Amino acid sequence: MSRPWEADHGAEFQRRLGKTAADVGDSRTTQDCPEIWELDNGDIAVIGRDATSAYSDRLPPGVSIGSDERLVIISGRLLSAAKPDIRDA
Repeated sequence: MSRPWEADHGAEFQRRLGKTAADVGDSRTTQDCPEIWELDNGDIAVIGRDATSAYSDRLPPGVSIGSDERLVIISGRLLSAAKPDIRDA
């Protein structure tokens, strides 16, 4: 049985949502920084710190992380900076 949504690994990066981590004060460099990107198919790619193992044993009820998924963390500042660029569904 297939899932209702599946990541399209052929989608390309289209545009950054918000500002860079350096722009919001989360980094002094442009390397190894969190990012939020819209892909050309409308999906969103998030680059953040992998925290899967740190959170896997204390997820809220009803939340799970699939074997092919990772929990990533980005700063609230970075997400807030992206808010104006995020389209309504």
